[in-house]
Amino acid sequence: MKHTLMLAVAASLAGAPAVRADAVADWSLIAQNSAVPVGQKFPGEAAVYMGIVHAAMYDAAVGVAGGYEPYRVSLNAPAGASLDAAVATAAHHVLAVLFPGQQAALDTAYAASLAAIPEGQAKQDGIAAGEQVGAGFEDLPAIPGLSATVPYVQPPPGPGVYEPTAATPPLGTRLPLVVPLALDAASQFPLDGPPPLSSHEWASDFKKVKKLGRIDSAFRTEEQTRTALFWTDHDIPQWNRNLVRLAAARHLGPVRTARLLAMAHVAGGDAMIACFEAKYHFLNWRPVHAIQRADTDGNPLTEPDAAWQPLRPTPNHPEYPSAHACHTTAIAAAMEKFFGTVNVPFSLDSMVTGETRHYARPKDVVREVNLARVWAGFHYPSSDEDGSHLGRKVGRFVTQRFFRPLGCHSAGDAPDLRPDVQP
Repeated sequence: MKHTLMLAVAASLAGAPAVRADAVADWSLIAQNSAVPVGQKFPGEAAVYMGIVHAAMYDAAVGVAGGYEPYRVSLNAPAGASLDAAVATAAHHVLAVLFPGQQAALDTAYAASLAAIPEGQAKQDGIAAGEQVGAGFEDLPAIPGLSATVPYVQPPPGPGVYEPTAATPPLGTRLPLVVPLALDAASQFPLDGPPPLSSHEWASDFKKVKKLGRIDSAFRTEEQTRTALFWTDHDIPQWNRNLVRLAAARHLGPVRTARLLAMAHVAGGDAMIACFEAKYHFLNWRPVHAIQRADTDGNPLTEPDAAWQPLRPTPNHPEYPSAHACHTTAIAAAMEKFFGTVNVPFSLDSMVTGETRHYARPKDVVREVNLARVWAGFHYPSSDEDGSHLGRKVGRFVTQRFFRPLGCHSAGDAPDLRPDVQP
């Protein structure tokens, strides 16, 4: 009964069933809710917010339990300090900084979290440790960029040039200027860009999405349609709630759960930053415009279809590279690093289709996502492939440089140097 109230709050806010009785899982779901349903942050920015909060929870957990290198704030909490109190306090502090408009709801959740922890020195020491971590994140370089105003400036229209796909301004314009959480720079892993419009590769990409991504495609199978729709869920909560469930199923304990989530979300956040830096550098047109205007691309192998529409409305930001491919592949790389193997069986559900899918390996998800974005009519195959290439590099860089076991620099994961500390 220790966290019954807190779990009910987290599950209610996140729209997901309660999965674990510890502050890491609870506050992960609260962070998810803060960054997405209430904050209405689109996936690119929400991924960075999630990276920040989970890095803070990780620092609080290892500050109490030890075993791993801190991400930003190094502390040695007194022996016996409550890990739950430290994690809840750090998460609450950082979320209140990121989402001041949600202060009242966050305070209510925090009070419920603390009420579930027995009074005493351990609780007070945990709160003090969490406050130290939270304060250490207030000046994180990424934070100012997330609230910057970066107007979209439309370049001269023409073949290959992105134009908005909605009446509202394009999304993610500030992301290229956000200081990454782990990368040296957003452009650290540059891409070559989309294939030239005159090339056979462009014609091949064009024909695949034109054939399979059309809203009423006669060639897309029912299973392909279900897969495309499965992956139109908001990928930040989709990934987070299922990672929390995976941690519970694997009985990772609070410290290793905090580490898994931090690795995944920091990698995913930086992948989004890198991806949108490339998007607004290349400004590549979406299939909906490319197919309707194919008579302007100068390639005799492409033919226009003025009535063509994608399976679902096109996301309102430049096409290349695929953001979902960047984000998903970065998380997959983080999962492989954490577990020390490419074979990580796990499940993912979708709030769009109500379906749960089971995968033997993270890279199986990457392959499916990349196909799904073509079947949805959002991306060309090469954009998905290059997005995965970028996400893989980001994920590997992040997890090789951060969240490492103390004294251990091997390619795989290592067990905690001491058991998880219980509250």
